[in-house]
Amino acid sequence: MGARTGQQFIDGLRAEPREVYIEGELVRDVTTHRAFRNVLESLAHLYDMQHDPRFSADLTYVSPDTGDAVGTAFMQPRTKEDLHKRARAMRRWAEFSHGMMGRTPDYLSSSLMAFAAAKEYFGRANPRFSDNVEAYYRHAREHDLCLTHTLINPQANRSVGPAGQSDPFLPARVVEERDGGIVVRGARMLATLGPLADELEVFPSTVVRTGPEDAPYAFGFVIPCSAPGLKFICRESYDLGRTHHDHPLGSRFEEMDAVVIFQDVFVPWERVFLYGDSDLANGAFGATNAVIHMAHQVIVKNIVKTEFMLGLVSLIVDTIAIEPFQHVHEKVAEIIIGLETMRALQKAAEADAQVDRWGIMTPARGPLDAARNLYPKLYPRFVEIVQQLSASGLMATPTEADIHGPLAPDIERFFTAARAGARDRIALFRLAWDTAVSSFGSRQVLYERFFFGDPVRMAGALFNTYDRTPYMERVREFIRSGMRDDTGGDA
Repeated sequence: MGARTGQQFIDGLRAEPREVYIEGELVRDVTTHRAFRNVLESLAHLYDMQHDPRFSADLTYVSPDTGDAVGTAFMQPRTKEDLHKRARAMRRWAEFSHGMMGRTPDYLSSSLMAFAAAKEYFGRANPRFSDNVEAYYRHAREHDLCLTHTLINPQANRSVGPAGQSDPFLPARVVEERDGGIVVRGARMLATLGPLADELEVFPSTVVRTGPEDAPYAFGFVIPCSAPGLKFICRESYDLGRTHHDHPLGSRFEEMDAVVIFQDVFVPWERVFLYGDSDLANGAFGATNAVIHMAHQVIVKNIVKTEFMLGLVSLIVDTIAIEPFQHVHEKVAEIIIGLETMRALQKAAEADAQVDRWGIMTPARGPLDAARNLYPKLYPRFVEIVQQLSASGLMATPTEADIHGPLAPDIERFFTAARAGARDRIALFRLAWDTAVSSFGSRQVLYERFFFGDPVRMAGALFNTYDRTPYMERVREFIRSGMRDDTGGDA
């Protein structure tokens, strides 16, 4: 098949009905439901971009197996130019949503291509797992599948591990082994885009306990979202069915998050990549460098998102003529500094990229780790700046119906701005409101705060993995040199 069109993507979802629940309603055809149809239109546009001559050179490459054009996100980079092509493709897609869609298909495709390159890692537990990873990667690439994932156990009793919960089947676990595969029962959270993806990557987070009682919770597999027994329980939709004018972001880019229920879901062995080994499960993302390639996609997306925030804030400043004030300069400068810092970290990661042990050109991890620890602090601040500079203007936002209603003359008169007419000013502040105040905007803040997990745990991981030894030794040597100077010789 190769790179799909948007219509082929939607047709694929329609041909594979899944069990999705939202607001008490069972949804079998997500392609027509009010909560999903607008974001599906956005996802379909991304797939159509692969066939647009303006973008196809970046968004596709030639499959080494079939010679067809396939998605660049599946490319296993061997050179820095390959890495730069991947970055350009990621940026093309991110620009469409201004970085407001965090689970575009290139995110999980990046993990899958890294897993496949490191197939030997998965073969340590069972040789067939190595073959499974490579075969599935090729299948996903040639069929241009959209994947998402679910990693986290339900938040019940977080002071104990999965085996210590009052209900051992609250977190998803293997309940039975069969000749043909495993059976999984329990729940996982939080599958962003889950109801709308083709398939679901089910991997552990990096906190699986290592006792024998925890082995049934240590697994990694991929399953169709239409698999029997698989259920998605969605939060309420932040696409409220309003126009693009009234909800410019929520009406286009509401990805949806869901808790996934496994009601004795059968997973064939050929779909299993990890099983029963907690150490291998815990190390999967790091040892394969999947986390680095995923972080590469994320920093590209976050740079585009920051560019949007800078453009939005700057347009607000210009529209209502607040550029003379120094506190405005300071706030806009914060976003500029954040943007240039993220750009520098991306460039550093790519410039210092090296071929890893699996033969893949891999960005330097240090700058990407810095970026993924920094952005959860930056983005909430950017939103706060939008709120502070917009102030009460975020409340003076009539709807599109008001603009065309009986008070239209009053609106034209009283909602003007220093450098914009009423309609343009209202449209701008509707966008600012959807970015910084609405349920969609608030979800974006929460999403960025916890994108890679608990920020404190992420900082702890950075503390424990970053090699600080050379800098410690440099300070020790400085101290020793001072002692030699004081004593006239070696101390």
